Amino acid sequence: MKTLFRNPIAAGIVALLVLILIFSTASIVPETKQVVILRLENPYRTVNRWQPGQPFGATGAGMIFRLPFLDRLIWIDKRVLDVELQDTQVLSTDQLRLSVDAFARFRVVDPLKAVVSTGSASDTEQRVIAQLSPLLGSALRNELGKRPFAALLSPERGQVMDNIQAGLQRQASQYGVQIVDVRIKRADLPTGSPLESALQRMRTARQQESATITARGQQQAQIIRAEADANAAKIYAEAFNKDPQFYDFYRAMQSYRYTFGTNNDGKPRGSTALVLSPNNAYLREFQGRDR
Repeated sequence: MKTLFRNPIAAGIVALLVLILIFSTASIVPETKQVVILRLENPYRTVNRWQPGQPFGATGAGMIFRLPFLDRLIWIDKRVLDVELQDTQVLSTDQLRLSVDAFARFRVVDPLKAVVSTGSASDTEQRVIAQLSPLLGSALRNELGKRPFAALLSPERGQVMDNIQAGLQRQASQYGVQIVDVRIKRADLPTGSPLESALQRMRTARQQESATITARGQQQAQIIRAEADANAAKIYAEAFNKDPQFYDFYRAMQSYRYTFGTNNDGKPRGSTALVLSPNNAYLREFQGRDR
């Protein structure tokens, strides 16, 4: 030992080896990280795994020890991570091709499964994001392909998001992640010719819908008018059967009002002049009736 201390170069080499051994044996796990330890590239144990409702400071974070040169640490974030999609093409049920921007928030809840499913690489988080990206696009197409574009502009949008999240969760469980939230940032019609074509299809569809509603209204109006005429004829027939003379008088008054009456502006209904003798049968109601 005395010889070692007398030789500063040897002492420095020993100190360096001791530091390397310490750093190869001990590591500090922060609260925001969880660690999968691989021993000879085989999963050995997990440290500071995320647990729901776990209070800060009461986790497995802190100093850990490992076998130097035999154990490898893979660090995975415990916090919520994001996966984003840009300009994803989706075809709605009303044949509109939409350009959708969306994102999903997720958390790795089973780091060992995440490491194993992505190939035990040091960039596990990025590999998980790369795997979730096409799954999010598939979930978007499956759900939005069942609905019209107007569903994204209505209160039904919340149910659409829940369905997308549930569909994505079923596929993402194999990577040991929990989908926290899914949101659509933008869902627009593509610009240029596709937009003009979509607007023309929408305009044509609305015109067809308007024509259908108008035709149904006219049909209902004809039915109502026919029923009203039938009821009126029935009432007239009943009145004629009860009092034929009154019925003749009523019909004659209607004819006089139409022939000799005026419009709302006080002008005659027509310009035709009638020349009739006082004994004309058409004017019989003006002659009175025998009591």
